[in-house]
Amino acid sequence: MTPIRIGIVGVGKIACDQHVPSIRANPAFRLVGTASRNAAIEGVPNFPDIDSLLEGVDLDAVALCVPPGPRHDMALRALVAGKHVLLEKPPGATLSELDDLVAAAGREKVSLFATWHSRHAAGVAAAKAWLATRMVRRMQVDWKEDVRRWHPGQAWIWEPGGFGVFDPGINALSIVSEILPKPIHLTSATLLFPGNRAQPIAADLAFADADGDDRVMATFDWRQTGPQTWTITASTDDGDLVLENGGAKLTIGDDLVVDGADVEYAGIYRRFAALVGQGESDVDLRPLRHVADAFMIGRHVRTDDFDD
Repeated sequence: MTPIRIGIVGVGKIACDQHVPSIRANPAFRLVGTASRNAAIEGVPNFPDIDSLLEGVDLDAVALCVPPGPRHDMALRALVAGKHVLLEKPPGATLSELDDLVAAAGREKVSLFATWHSRHAAGVAAAKAWLATRMVRRMQVDWKEDVRRWHPGQAWIWEPGGFGVFDPGINALSIVSEILPKPIHLTSATLLFPGNRAQPIAADLAFADADGDDRVMATFDWRQTGPQTWTITASTDDGDLVLENGGAKLTIGDDLVVDGADVEYAGIYRRFAALVGQGESDVDLRPLRHVADAFMIGRHVRTDDFDD
């Protein structure tokens, strides 16, 4: 099989730490170029922008690792040029712009993949299978981390379109929407905005299923110090299921079922290769829709100023 020639747009921490190693470890891909104003990957040509990348090297696909704000225009250029497109999470700044991209991918007959890397964590598939035949009575989501540790100096994340605490929180929502056997919808939310920021630093959310009961409660907080918390607990008539470490560790009752390594981005690129090979797209917008709903119906509360 001829490798998929792929270029990366946006050479930042996530590209260097996750995308490049995952691409190079997967024989279905060959990294042939990057586009970045401030960085480069050794061994491949680098271009200042996506247009020069598309013109300067023969490629089949692009992975967009830039912030969500400018991603729509870049993705559209790539799709119209006949390239398959992988979108980092969150896949875009708005739901409507993603409708444009889905339509463009269909017209050009190329694959569009809106990735949710946390769904590929080691314990998620087993958690989904176990919950599939059980009634979830209650689910508690605690996603608490230190923004200074994970996003140092990234001012864009506090600006409109930057998502604030929902940048990590959407990872939790991507797991919840994947493993629950029934769909859920937001019923209430409280969002805490620092006085000097345009995006929230913390949020409390409540979700109900079609039966109308609030079954899922979520707390997101970017002010956590010390140990970081990425935990989902589901209570059922057959006992409790606990996903920890962002989905890498799964415990059911007293049994440790999975305690795996970081395999999320390897899973993303396996899925992308399959989509390209099958001529299909995968654009699940449920996690982004939950975030949009939180901004729409949530109570916005001002809290203390926050500085990096």
